[in-house]
Amino acid sequence: MRIEKIDIFENAKRPIIGAGPCSAESEEQVMEVARELAKRGVTFFRAGIWKPRTKPGCFEGIGTIGLQWLKRVREELSLPVATEVATPQHVEQALAADIDILWVGARTTTNPFAVQDIADALRGVDVPVLVKNPVNPDLELWIGALERLNNAGITRLGTIHRGFSSYGEKIFRNSPQWQIPLELKRRLPELPMICDPSHIAGKRELLSILSQEAMDLSFDGLMVESHCHPECALSDGRQQVIPEELFVILDRLVHRSPQTDSSEMSRYRTLLDDVDAELMRLLAKRMEISREIGEVKKEKGLTVFQPYRYKETVERFAEHSAVHRLDAEAVKDIFEVIHSESIRQQLRIVNDIRD
Repeated sequence: MRIEKIDIFENAKRPIIGAGPCSAESEEQVMEVARELAKRGVTFFRAGIWKPRTKPGCFEGIGTIGLQWLKRVREELSLPVATEVATPQHVEQALAADIDILWVGARTTTNPFAVQDIADALRGVDVPVLVKNPVNPDLELWIGALERLNNAGITRLGTIHRGFSSYGEKIFRNSPQWQIPLELKRRLPELPMICDPSHIAGKRELLSILSQEAMDLSFDGLMVESHCHPECALSDGRQQVIPEELFVILDRLVHRSPQTDSSEMSRYRTLLDDVDAELMRLLAKRMEISREIGEVKKEKGLTVFQPYRYKETVERFAEHSAVHRLDAEAVKDIFEVIHSESIRQQLRIVNDIRD
């Protein structure tokens, strides 16, 4: 992909901070929040104009009139403004209002047809576009949305990580699953990546810890929902903070350097490389034994999967993880991947599949 820098981000202090209410509710509300945030010098002001809601009957955004309130924020406070677009009509109206940054929401990113419609509406336009991750943990779908926009000529692209939907009781509104945005960052390091801790958290009490985790993982910034009166908010009041609370969170952030060229770090990396090499040797040895077991199972007509043995091994791993100060669930996940590969190799043998 051809990616160019977003000038608003390049000229800003680090970390990049986008802040503002979940929804623009009135001109007075927008200006009150914006004035407070401008005192801190946030990078850009964010507010939803159109709100995709799970069920009908909820507040679905103030609509086009809210764009004029965002224009007033930019004109009076010299603060770049951003809003979400979900249809070609939204794009047309936002561009007509000279909105500085557009973002594509998680629900829209999930639908390639919708993303393509937005990309077509943006064709020939030079505007920064941020793409939120899809609601489901699908990295290729996220990259696909970026590619569709890039193919339409949008080169000033960025991403927003807002977590992934999951079923049942949970700590977070949306699971962070940090490994997915980090893999995206590995593949496309030139893309700025912002974390949206508000939507991951679902409640303001968790914003501080999530914001710090994002900084520790080298995110370029944060996009946080802030409202002067969150208890009266028309949408997502539980996860919004007043500007003063946001400033406290920002002041407490520990900023760590991404530089790793010290001699001490080099020494530790060499040690890790040696351990990794040993892990690879042991993994290869385990697979060699698994293939030999596969030959025995084929000869004796045994099933490849042995449930009792699997259960026994999982339990043994759990015991060892406690002794070695390792997380039991993480160890179980690692073993499941290794076991799956062992099963795959044995299936090739019993079915006479040769390279």
